[in-house]
Amino acid sequence: MGYLHEGHAALIRRARQSSDRVVVSVFVNPMQFGRNEDLGRYPRDLERDLRVAGEAGADVIFHPEPGTMYPPGFASAVQVSGVSEPLDGAARPGHFAGVATVVLKLLNLAQPAQAFFGEKDWQQLAVVRRMVTDLNVPTEIVGVPTVRADSGLALSSRNSYLSAEQQAQAVALSAALRAVQRVYAAGERDVAALKRAGLDTLTRDPAVQPEYLSVVGPDLRETATLTPDPLNRVLVAARVGGVRLIDNMPLLPGSASGLGRADAPL
Repeated sequence: MGYLHEGHAALIRRARQSSDRVVVSVFVNPMQFGRNEDLGRYPRDLERDLRVAGEAGADVIFHPEPGTMYPPGFASAVQVSGVSEPLDGAARPGHFAGVATVVLKLLNLAQPAQAFFGEKDWQQLAVVRRMVTDLNVPTEIVGVPTVRADSGLALSSRNSYLSAEQQAQAVALSAALRAVQRVYAAGERDVAALKRAGLDTLTRDPAVQPEYLSVVGPDLRETATLTPDPLNRVLVAARVGGVRLIDNMPLLPGSASGLGRADAPL
C-alpha cells in the first residue's frame, strides 16, 4: 500500500532474482479499511516509493486511483472462507474480502508468473494462497520472510505513526513471539502454555495493549495441542500509542529463527 521501506525492498529484490520484469503496485486500497480505521491518514509518499522501488530493481510502478480500481457501479467482492475468519478476520470484519478482491484484480491486470508477499502479514498470505488455489489463478504466490529493525521490531509503514519511545515499547511484540519460539523449541506443545509464555512478555509494559496472541497450525485455528508442522506459527496483534500493530514468527523444533533482521524462510 505504498510508503515503501526495506521490507518492501526485500520483496522487490527477491522478485528481481527470478523475474525478467518486476511490477510493483502502490495502492492504498479503501476496500480493506473498516469504519474508523486509518484510511485518511495512512502514509503516502509516491516520490519516496519511486526511489525505493527503483533502487531495489523494480521496472514499473502501477499506481491507480481508487476510481480506476472501483469505478461507479462496482458491486463485486471475493470472500475466502476458513483462513480469513479468525484473528484479524474477527477483529476487522470485511478486511480480508477487501484484500482478496484487490489482489485478484491486480493479478488479473498484471497476469504475473509470480507474486511476492511479505510473511509479516501471515494471515493475508494464507488468504491469498487459498484464493489463488481455489480460483485457478495461474500465478505462484511466494512468501518472503519478515524484515526487522535491529531491535527486532517488524518493519511496517504504520511504524511511522510511532514516536521513538513508542517504537521501543513496540519491541514487546517480537519479544513475546520469541518467548513462544524458545518454549516451543524446548519441546512444549501445549497451546495454553505456549501462549502464557508469550503473554507474560507482552503484558509487562502497560503501554502495550494486547489484542490477541495466538498459536496456530496451517489452518490458522487454535487447538489444545500443536502437531509438529512447518506451518505452525505464533501471531500477535497489539496497540501501542493507539496504533494497531501485527507480527508473527514461525515455530520450528529447536529453531532460533526470528532472531535476526529477517525471519528464517520456510
